[in-house]
Amino acid sequence: MLLENKNAIIYGAGGGIGGAVARAFAREGAKLFLAGRTLAKVEAVAQEISAAGGMAEVAQVDALDEQAVEKHIGDVAKKAGGIDLLFNAIGMEDIQGTPLLDMSLDDFAHPVIIATRTQFLTGRAVARHMVKQGAGVILTITAVPDPEGTPNVGGFDVACAAVEGLWRSFAAELGPQGIRFGVLRSPGSPDTPDVQEVFRLHAKATGKSLEEYLAGSSSLPLVAEVANAAVLMAVDLASARSETVAIVTCGYIVD
Repeated sequence: MLLENKNAIIYGAGGGIGGAVARAFAREGAKLFLAGRTLAKVEAVAQEISAAGGMAEVAQVDALDEQAVEKHIGDVAKKAGGIDLLFNAIGMEDIQGTPLLDMSLDDFAHPVIIATRTQFLTGRAVARHMVKQGAGVILTITAVPDPEGTPNVGGFDVACAAVEGLWRSFAAELGPQGIRFGVLRSPGSPDTPDVQEVFRLHAKATGKSLEEYLAGSSSLPLVAEVANAAVLMAVDLASARSETVAIVTCGYIVD
């Protein structure tokens, strides 16, 4: 198993991407510490993993709360004896389907604030523990739909770009201390409820039916494929890679 004896924290574990990554990490032997704001969703993922023979513990954590994040990560490090992996699948609470000219400043800025705060707090807290052991992998996911820009996504593209910039800064400072940072960049998986809802908004904004809009997205990666890419970035065999942006699009976008 590729992640045997690894301790992994996943934030946003109750969502489509977070849950899929949790299952993939468990399949490869990692011991999981799953966290999210909605405990019932996180517990459902943990129960599925336990039923399949994996190990998963859960916690209710608001990643916007600095003290809560620090306490949770400190508790995990103490109990597990160290943290090897962090995967962030924290939602940005972005508002899509509205042109920028019709959007309020608060709606535009909201996902940027959410993304930068949660990613910084969780990444910093885990990295502080990883520095002590001289190793660790910190991963996140962005979903910039197209390098050329996409209409009606509000502050979402800006938030994703900010997260990637933050990861580059972290990597530049902590790479020499053995901490690897990686970003999975995927335009979204059509088999997740959140992405399906976003597609409905974009279909409406462009005057298309949902079926017409989905027809142009048939080659997007499924959530299990995104999770498998996360495993490949997390394994020790990828030890020479840091601040790597992996384009996980199944050829839908090539950069």
